[in-house]
Amino acid sequence: MGRNKILWIGFIVLFFLMLIPIYSWSAPVDPGCDPLDPTCPIDGGVTVLLAAGIALGAKKIKRKE
Repeated sequence: MGRNKILWIGFIVLFFLMLIPIYSWSAPVDPGCDPLDPTCPIDGGVTVLLAAGIALGAKKIKRKE
């Protein structure tokens, strides 16, 4: 893998890692939150897992070419 690709992957990972604190600033979380309430947060690292899945899928597609 070229140095340029490694740098781009690093920037993308850092971008997604910087989004996590931004979500925590949005609103205080109610500890007794009802799951059916639309204001109840559901993001518990789902964003990071989604990004990792996309990266893994892209890597596997690239390997098949």
